[in-house]
Amino acid sequence: MSGGVDSAVAAARMIDAGHDVVGVHLALSQSAATLRESARGCCTIEDAGDARRVADVLGIPFYVWDMAARFKQDVVDDFRAEYAAGRTPNPCLRCNEKIKFAALLDKALALGFDAVATGHYARVVETPRGDGGVRRELHRAVDAAKDQSYVLGVLDAEQLARSFFPLGDTTKPDIRREAAERGFYVANKPDSHDICFIADGDTRGWLTRELGSAPGDIVDTDGQVLGQHEGAFAYTVGQRRGLALGRPAADGQPRYVVEVRPETNQVVVGTADLLGVNAITGDHARWCGPAPEGVVQVGAQVRAHGEEYAATAWAEGDRVEVRLESRVRGVAPGQSVVLYDGTRVVGSATIAAARLEREPVA
Repeated sequence: MSGGVDSAVAAARMIDAGHDVVGVHLALSQSAATLRESARGCCTIEDAGDARRVADVLGIPFYVWDMAARFKQDVVDDFRAEYAAGRTPNPCLRCNEKIKFAALLDKALALGFDAVATGHYARVVETPRGDGGVRRELHRAVDAAKDQSYVLGVLDAEQLARSFFPLGDTTKPDIRREAAERGFYVANKPDSHDICFIADGDTRGWLTRELGSAPGDIVDTDGQVLGQHEGAFAYTVGQRRGLALGRPAADGQPRYVVEVRPETNQVVVGTADLLGVNAITGDHARWCGPAPEGVVQVGAQVRAHGEEYAATAWAEGDRVEVRLESRVRGVAPGQSVVLYDGTRVVGSATIAAARLEREPVA
């Protein structure tokens, strides 16, 4: 229970469904703020208090579990290291993989609980198996604007078997109305946004404080120096703003970051046509069920609320190869590619490389 409206209604719905529910708030910050500064961030003392008030209304036990050290190691330190290596990570996926559906779920099972329910907008659909049992599949939420299946694409079949997402069949406005009808104080509480451990939303500033200033060159694809930067880690492929180039392009076209080179501390810029890729190699593949066999038709999504693109994909051990039917711009190493079959999540991988292949796959 984060202290927000979604997890509050999720807890209430689990009670309505007949489950024995205990509320748990995760203390993830090693120096939690007393009050929320804005709609950004989470895990403040205020949030814990909001979650406790909801638990009191529901009449359920409530606990705060301190996972700050694990969160720092698996999410914050990973985020810093990825940017330092020139990649663009998604900390929400890492948090779901390492904290909410690993550390939290493992502790819950060890204490005798059966499953974890959260306020994520996604659906678990049960389909018959050949042996008479059922298979639990992860699907997109009904509310496309709030769908969070992308950041849950790291869950495997065993984790899905012990996960519930009670909000997946409802839109956000209806959730707020339900919360108000139930008398929850948090019914109109703003949603949290962006990266929870960077409450002011200034990712570049946070990285500079963590990694220090590291001046270097901004160059074009021919190696000509066009400007300076204070740290290559603050740039990502596809970025246009904040380049502060001293020399305008000869053709007058805007320029974008096309590559980050941490080994030479260079940021490479070029025209928009250099951003289009149609081939992705992903590692750390995670499957929400059986791994695909052979080449399969899928939808591929590379951003949390981005477009889904028609593609083919095939697994190669811990890696996955994805071939897009159209070019996609701004695909950066470190991002995640999540694969879909209709509304069903097939699995995900961390993007290791993206490129343009002129010849179609045989």
